[in-house]
Amino acid sequence: MDCAKILIADDDNLVREAIQKILEIFGYQVVAVANGKEACDIIDETFSTIILDINMPIMDGFATLEELNHRNNTIPVLFLTGAGSMDYAMRAINLGAYDFLTKPITDLELFSMKIKQALEKRMYILMHKAYEENLEFEVKSKTKELVSKNKLLDNYSRQLEENTINTIATLQIALEEKDPYTAGHTKRVTEYGKMIGQGLGLSNLELHTLICACQIHDVGKLVIDVSCIQKPGPLSVEEWDRVTHHPEIGQNIIQPLQFLTREGTIVCQHHERVDGTGYPGRLRGDQLDPLSKILTVADSFDAMTSKRSYKVNKSMEEAIEELYNCSGTQFDPEVVAMFTKILRNQ
Repeated sequence: MDCAKILIADDDNLVREAIQKILEIFGYQVVAVANGKEACDIIDETFSTIILDINMPIMDGFATLEELNHRNNTIPVLFLTGAGSMDYAMRAINLGAYDFLTKPITDLELFSMKIKQALEKRMYILMHKAYEENLEFEVKSKTKELVSKNKLLDNYSRQLEENTINTIATLQIALEEKDPYTAGHTKRVTEYGKMIGQGLGLSNLELHTLICACQIHDVGKLVIDVSCIQKPGPLSVEEWDRVTHHPEIGQNIIQPLQFLTREGTIVCQHHERVDGTGYPGRLRGDQLDPLSKILTVADSFDAMTSKRSYKVNKSMEEAIEELYNCSGTQFDPEVVAMFTKILRNQ
């Protein structure tokens, strides 16, 4: 490692100057100081090796090494020790010194070898540090790239989901528009459902689920004969059976869309009653999804207040009275109370 920068700290001028000249002959750049404090004042990452004498004034070698350890020093430290002071050398090694040198320097080959080993150690440390920094950079870069791609995928997935829901809702609305009595039904039910959900303090996620369910709640009617839906008189047993299956049909239509699993359950339950006499599953209150109870009230209210081919529509007050009359049997009391409160405060 040519042109390496080495720091020597020794209070003995003759020893310090001798070691400095030897190292310079070997081709190293040398900075020499008289004690540990001076060494600590100038040490930085440009040095490749540190040579410390043990017995120095102001700050000895042990105190210097302890200070360097406190600074998380990674530069290899070689201790200079006189003959007969091996216990000092061992103490230095225990403090983290890389190796030790005996003085006076008599074996230049051994001296040179230990210096080279310390420099190789420093090179390894720097290479390892660079590798870790590069690895950290690569990890951060890849993580940022993955986050960006995941965000794009999430946006794309969300857009697909919205497009799918809009397509189903559009088909459902197209069916409604064929009958002047049901035109606008989905839009109104969705608005009522949203009002109730907000009034009950639903989370954003649950409110989104409720709105989606409202938008597609009658999708099952797409495969039912329109004449059954528009028939002005009473339905036959066979016709009634077809109509009462539209919630199940709706759930089956959207079942392949896994992101609409809960919405499918709500769609299937929107004609159930809390007393267990509804259709298609005759489920009771505690078996029903809470959001389906909201949809049931919103759907029923619009059915009562809208003109239909088979009945005269009710006024808002008449519909509210009907909601209260059926509270606890057909409708959930909490949902009825909230919806009627909202309607009367408008």
